[in-house]
Amino acid sequence: MAATPSDDRKYRHQRERLADTLRERGITDGRVLSAIEAVPRHAFVDPALRDRAYADEALPIGLNQTISQPFTVAYQTSLLEVAPDDRILEVGTGSGYQSAVLCEMGARVFSVERHEDLLARARRLLNELGYDVRTRHGDGTKGWPAFAPYDGIVVTAGASDVPAPLLRQLREPSEEHPGGRLVIPVGGRGGQTMTRFARTGTGPHDYEREDFHSFRFVPLVGEHEENE
Repeated sequence: MAATPSDDRKYRHQRERLADTLRERGITDGRVLSAIEAVPRHAFVDPALRDRAYADEALPIGLNQTISQPFTVAYQTSLLEVAPDDRILEVGTGSGYQSAVLCEMGARVFSVERHEDLLARARRLLNELGYDVRTRHGDGTKGWPAFAPYDGIVVTAGASDVPAPLLRQLREPSEEHPGGRLVIPVGGRGGQTMTRFARTGTGPHDYEREDFHSFRFVPLVGEHEENE
């Protein structure tokens, strides 16, 4: 889908090996694996770290933030159950890598980032690579009401509790569409549990919750978290 400057055979082979590694670790969604193979992760990391771009590890991107481990990106994306043309909100643009993966799957992506410098860098890169992502600088715990409802919301930082605005911005189920899904790591600074909420009705408590594996993310920061 996207143009990939300097994407030589070495990087293509490394992405193929990365997809094989993720498959061995239990990622079974073929569309997610294809997206991981397509996105040039080396473009999203510091040039000094490009020899590690396709290792299954998180890497620093500045401002005490990281580009998530590929397994984590694949895992969260699998839980979202993204369909083509789904409207997806990402809380925490970071490097832009997760947005790119979602675009490769045909999603319409909206992304909020609180670090203005990170966002400016991600915007430039996503544009250069041909990924159409709507972005804004702001507090991701409030979501992005202007483009709600969303088929999926993914949070790329650890939350001490689930921001209520994100639940409210999930699509209500209908005959044409299932309810929206929120994938969010929930827990303290010592680690979080990957959690999925699916909207099951129109009421304030009509959500189904599922808990999955443990992860460790940088903390989610926003007005919601500060008021807890």
